[in-house]
Amino acid sequence: MAHVLIVEARFYSELNDMLLDGVRSTLEAEGHSHETVTVPGALEVPAAISLAADTGRYDAYVALGVVIRGETYHFEVVSNESARGIMALTLDGLAIGNGILTVENDEQALARADKTRKDKGGEAAKAALAMLALKEQFGIG
Repeated sequence: MAHVLIVEARFYSELNDMLLDGVRSTLEAEGHSHETVTVPGALEVPAAISLAADTGRYDAYVALGVVIRGETYHFEVVSNESARGIMALTLDGLAIGNGILTVENDEQALARADKTRKDKGGEAAKAALAMLALKEQFGIG
């Protein structure tokens, strides 16, 4: 079974709790172990995954966070750069499920974070596991 690191940008606690619930439920239902680390925001998620990857302790990673559009350009910077950082790590061969929500408003975030609705946390966990399976299929890892 896989050992998965969940890296969460804990900015919106209630929404993050929902995302975490979805991730943990999905991983535990499939018999995988997990750990969680918290970083200040979505921009720090790729760096934390990169640091953790250097330890060799994890098979896959789930990136979590919520970025809600505000009145400034900051939304675009955070959403684009966090996604770019995660994509760069996946191209380096890490199995990562990206569960960082980038939404227009609180209602969109709630709908996506709630595991009884869109369950984007659970979907991110499934994506990480699917990428891990693909690495194994190709004999990488």
